[in-house]
Amino acid sequence: MSDKSNYKAIILAGGKGTRLFPITKVISKQLLPVYDMPMIFYPLHTLIHAGLKEVLLITNPENINIYKSLLGEGEDFNISISYAIQEEAKGIAQAFDIAKDWLAGSNCVLILGDNLFLAGNTSNKLKNAMKKNNGAYIFGYKVKDPTSYGVVHFDKNHKVLNIEEKPKEPKSDWIVTGLYVYDNMVTEYFNDLKPSQRGELEITDLNNIYLERSKIDIKLLSEDSLWLDAGTKDSLLEASNIVKNLKVKNIELF
Repeated sequence: MSDKSNYKAIILAGGKGTRLFPITKVISKQLLPVYDMPMIFYPLHTLIHAGLKEVLLITNPENINIYKSLLGEGEDFNISISYAIQEEAKGIAQAFDIAKDWLAGSNCVLILGDNLFLAGNTSNKLKNAMKKNNGAYIFGYKVKDPTSYGVVHFDKNHKVLNIEEKPKEPKSDWIVTGLYVYDNMVTEYFNDLKPSQRGELEITDLNNIYLERSKIDIKLLSEDSLWLDAGTKDSLLEASNIVKNLKVKNIELF
């Protein structure tokens, strides 16, 4: 059993942002503004509010120096920020191969740099998940069209039964968001992954390894929580409008 208090965090901010071209032709999408802050600040604050102090930011070679100029070593946030390069995007789970030495056997939280968790006190839910975690913890969010995501099926007691990547006939309306909690076995389980048909190391396949061992739990984000994958022009605009609206109403973002 790993030390439940020993957690490090990874922000994955790679990729080409092709859905946002031409805006992202010369800049990482996670550096684009969402209302009054760069997008990357939102997942970062989710981690900080959950009490995480050591963060590794993984990005591509073209943008790493911009991130370093923006975030430094974390001194403005009272945390420690390290950096690593993802030479070529080969799937979300690749983050654990890149971060293996930096993790050095720690448990970890992984958050995607274009995922925004707003209102609903997700940071507190993350903090509780880290305390309760006995393997892997995922966060579910209900959407109208789940076919573009990893879909999670669970029973009435919220026991995870099945996780399926982009199914044509989803078993539920609940999808797995880009926020994950793992114990220190994650880098070992990563070694069992094989590239999918689209040539990527899928986070769903990693989660299913934990599921096979009955070591995965899910926290459903409540209706007062807002989750956004800000990877398209429409969702980027929507995110800015939502943040503005929450601030006008003095609702806590994180």
